[in-house]
Amino acid sequence: MLWVALVSALLGLGLSWVASHLLSDRLPAYRTVFTTGPLGALFGAYLTHMALGPGHTLLTLGGALLVGAVLLSLLIRPAGRPLHRAMPS
Repeated sequence: MLWVALVSALLGLGLSWVASHLLSDRLPAYRTVFTTGPLGALFGAYLTHMALGPGHTLLTLGGALLVGAVLLSLLIRPAGRPLHRAMPS
């Protein structure tokens, strides 16, 4: 299980790298992106492992990849002009 955790963290780092290069203008700071990816993948691996049990390594890594991608997608800001807060009058 230790190597599954290591591989899922590396998958999360890979997802973060791809997201930061493809969507650099729509994501927050790199530190946030490169923290969310591996932590999301580790949580996804844990969640999938608890749901399926031992012996499902590829499915566990697939769950890690899926949850890491979902959490990274929550960081994406809308395209277009930046959002401005209305000033009180």
